[in-house]
Parts: sequence; structure tokens; C-alpha cells
Amino acid sequence: MGTVAAEAQESTTTFTDYDVIIAGAGMVGAAIGCALGQAGMRVALFDPALPEAFDSNSQPDIRVSALSPASISFLDKLGAWSAIKDMRTCPYRRMAVWEKLHDPLSGKLVTSRFNQTMFDCKEVGTEELGFIVENRVTQLALHAVLKNIPNIELIAPAKPASVNMAGEYAVVTLDNGTSLRAKLLVGADGANSFVRRSCNIGLASEDYEQRALVATVEIPEGPLDITWQAFTATGPLALLPLPECGGKHYASLVWYNLPENINRLMSLSGAEFLDDVRSHFPEELPEMHSLIERGFFPLTRRHASTYIKEKVVLVGDAAHTINPLAGQGVNLGFQDAATLSETVIEAYKAGEAFGSHSVLAGYEKKRRPENTQMQKVMDVFYHLFSNDNMPLKVARNIGLTLAGNFPYGRKKVMRYAMGLEKPITWPFQ
Repeated sequence: MGTVAAEAQESTTTFTDYDVIIAGAGMVGAAIGCALGQAGMRVALFDPALPEAFDSNSQPDIRVSALSPASISFLDKLGAWSAIKDMRTCPYRRMAVWEKLHDPLSGKLVTSRFNQTMFDCKEVGTEELGFIVENRVTQLALHAVLKNIPNIELIAPAKPASVNMAGEYAVVTLDNGTSLRAKLLVGADGANSFVRRSCNIGLASEDYEQRALVATVEIPEGPLDITWQAFTATGPLALLPLPECGGKHYASLVWYNLPENINRLMSLSGAEFLDDVRSHFPEELPEMHSLIERGFFPLTRRHASTYIKEKVVLVGDAAHTINPLAGQGVNLGFQDAATLSETVIEAYKAGEAFGSHSVLAGYEKKRRPENTQMQKVMDVFYHLFSNDNMPLKVARNIGLTLAGNFPYGRKKVMRYAMGLEKPITWPFQ
């Protein structure tokens, strides 16, 4: 009965037809739109909001990502990386990792770095390990590419009102009454994906005990070229370099901690917060002039029961989220985008049903194992370091010390994190 009603409604509705509809025009969705559009496919993207215009003198956004060389290569192939560099980026060339220790007799902080592992781009023959880029900047650059592709339509602001997968096409009705129809619907609409829920795709989800507080601070000198992460029993403390803005220098602080501690930190005044940072963060922290912005978010691991159904596919946070310890979330999303684009374009050029389950299965077969592996690695780090268990503390510090003295192991870790171990092929070359 429901199918008959749906078919009757379709017969009286005026549709705009596309090859692919993409729900979400954020970084991952926009990247897929660029790739498919450049291959000649008709694509519609919709999103609840567009990013604010860029002002080179404005303070950096609190939402930033550490883009790996593999992600940068992808963005460069799409024609977006040059626009990103024309706005602003901050390269980081070194990354230090260690655990904060206290002397068991005196209780004082141990300031030596015997258990430190230092990753340096020189060891893998690159000029940098990656770039810190504001999410808005990456999104704006991709949108600029989209605007120059005539077979792309970006609809914003717009939210989905309904999704109908009953017939031959995927049909999306927007909150403005517009109905879109295509052979494939891509869910790139984030962790609370409307597409995933509308298509009854299950989700395994587990909250971590910690939350993450992120703060932007002004520093006197920069830009920095190093990131560091110090592990504590209640979670890591991290620093990320940010680009120069309007002649001023900034850094991003990340503080993982228990919810009650995060709530306390959020309630402090700016000056009180910086005093707390100085008392907890390592001495390597640069001097801070002022707190610019802060916010926090819960940490949740999610994984969709499947990435695909007939005529629908999930990518990025709609399909999976991980603990952000190593900053790999957006890089996994761009790898999803590259693999899905390759899969769909090859089928499209071969005249195959690119929205079919059989074609989309190739994408899931490649990406699910990689995403699952990264989730497991991050969980190991979370459970290994976020505790005060003495046997684990001894084991992890031996591991950090050994890693700091074995270049081969460091190189393997760096190449994997940078996306250099498994090269990505590009269907739009």
C-alpha cells in the first residue's frame, strides 16, 4: 500500500533529475561533488548552510583539521589545494609524543623527555608531515571549484524533508518543496546523518568516558612548526600550530578530560582558564596572550552496519567516527571520497548501473577494513594511555622510549598516518 501511494505521488510531482544527489556539502561531500562533476556527471548537492566568506585578517576558526599528504594530493587533483594555500594554512614538520610522569617519591613532575618519540618529516623525505587548515577554508576552496563546473548544482540553505527509495530512483524532497531524483544518493551529512536514518541503516555506537575541549589562544611568536601530545591518566593534552592571521600568531589547544573536569574548565573566566592550562600543560607550551575561543564535544565511536544499499552510499562521518587522538577523521573521509569517486566514475564511464549494490560493494570492500583498522588503533591508544594502571604505564613508556630510538618504526608509523603506505589512485586524471 505504501509503495502504491509513493508511486502515485511520484506521478504528480515535478522532479529535477541528476545522476547523483549528495546530502551534505561539507568537506567530504563537496570533494565527491567536484570529482563526479569533473567526470561529466550531473550532480546536485544540498546543505543546511554555506560557510562564511573568508577574511585574511580574521582570527582562525576553532574547527581545524590536520590534512595528511594523501588528502592534500586529493585536493590538489580536484583543483582546490591552490585556493586553500591562497587563503591560509600552517605546515607542521615535527610531532612530539610522550607521557607526563611524576616522581613516585616526591610527586614532582618529571621534566626529562626520555620517553618521548619525535616524528620529523625529514625522516620520510618530505617537506612537512601535513598542514593544519581551518575546515571553513577547505570547504570554501572546494565550493569555488564546484561553482566552475556547469553540471553541478549547489542548493543551500536547504534541509531534507524526506527520502524515498521505493522506486527506480532515489528521491529527496527538500524543506523548500523541491524534489530531486537520481540513480544514486550519497549520504555525506555527518554523524547524525538523515540519509542513514531514513534508509534504516543500523549504527553501532559507543561513547568514550572523555570529552575534548578545544581552545584557540594568541601567542607572541610563530607560526609554530610542531605539534605535540602529552598523555595523562585523564586524557591527552595537545597543541596544534595555527596560521598567522592579521599579523598575529595563534595555537590550538586540545584538552581531553572527564566530563566533570571539562564542565569546570568551560565555566572559568578566560584568565582563569589560561592559568589552569599553564599549570597542567607541559613547559613546552608557548606563552599565551589571550584566550580567543573555546568549545567542547563528546567523543563517540560510530560505525554503520553497512555503508551501502541499493541506490544509497554513506561516506565520512555518516559512515564512521573515531576517537580524534591522531586527527585522522577528515583524512579517512577524504579517502572514502576518493575511493567512492573512483568506483562510481568507472561504472559510469562503462555504462554500468553506478548506483547498484553490486557496484557500490567495491567501495565498501575497500574502505570498511581501513576504517575499522583505524578505529581499533585509536581504541588501543585510548585504553592504553587513559589510565593510571602501573603495569600498563610501564609497558607504554618502554614502548615510547623504544619508538623514540628506532627510526624504522617511526618511519612506518609516519608513512601510514600520512597516507603514503597505500597510494590512492585518481579516476579523474
